[in-house]
Amino acid sequence: MRLRFWGTRGSLPVALGGDGVRDKVRAALRRAEGRSFPSEAALDAFIEGELDFATSHGYGGNSSCVEIIGGDNTVICDMGSGLRELGQQVMQDYGPGQPRRYDVFLSHVHWDHIMGLPFFAPAYIPGNEIHIHGCHTVMEDAFRRQQSDPCFPVHWEDMGAEFAFHQMQPGQKYRIAGFDIAAIKQNHPGDSYGYRLERNGKSAVYSTDGEHKQDSESETRQFVDFLAGADLLVFDAMYSLADMVSVKQDWGHSSNIVGVDLCHRAGVAHYCLFHHEPIYDDYDLQRIHQETRRYAEIMNQGQPLQVSMAYDGLEIEL
Repeated sequence: MRLRFWGTRGSLPVALGGDGVRDKVRAALRRAEGRSFPSEAALDAFIEGELDFATSHGYGGNSSCVEIIGGDNTVICDMGSGLRELGQQVMQDYGPGQPRRYDVFLSHVHWDHIMGLPFFAPAYIPGNEIHIHGCHTVMEDAFRRQQSDPCFPVHWEDMGAEFAFHQMQPGQKYRIAGFDIAAIKQNHPGDSYGYRLERNGKSAVYSTDGEHKQDSESETRQFVDFLAGADLLVFDAMYSLADMVSVKQDWGHSSNIVGVDLCHRAGVAHYCLFHHEPIYDDYDLQRIHQETRRYAEIMNQGQPLQVSMAYDGLEIEL
């Protein structure tokens, strides 16, 4: 099983502005002061080896979209703005002449998680099948509204692919696209659902847009049991712990610190922070990543926890 991240931001897509580019250029020039680079290879080695990630790369700006590779079809968790680039890659790899099936697992129908579909090239190609799985009864209605007047010029009926919606029930196990899959309800306005995907002895949990307050042990234990022994948790770590329990309480999102605590309780091997706050720049996210790793090390009770920060383009192999 391999996960490829196409969109990792929460609430809305963001773009690096001119001031942000200038800050990165300034930081890189400071590090390179007095240096010369006799070749492109030497310059690349400096960028990769001596610049921090926030300066040399960045975390990206697309909203939630994660591809799960290794099953029978193209499997996708959420259809945020990152879905557009995923579709472009599919078209490059396979072209329009090879019909494919896409199985999508939808956490919920808020805009940042469905906005990519109108820009997903495979959705316009006859012969393609797009199967959308989720626990909400309003899935089809939400997509149709998104492409109705005056919101979008291409109506739902004008898309070329064949669509099917499949209602799932939390707590039940399903066999879909070569994966064993189960869903769990999460605390979020309008409800959200996390998914556990298992294949060939490997397991990944995709859990975004859920507020895990940990003030109810029975609710926390239910989620810990859902995570138990997972190889990877992709987790909504949108807020700091201080924000989550104060000014942004009941907004439906968790913190980086809560994610560590849940992983240690559940015996999760790899924790990936996801659904990043749109006001955070790359340096903010890098600092949060470092702080989360330090907290995980402090809380280590004989179970080392690998901590990653999701970014557009990241791939994790299980």
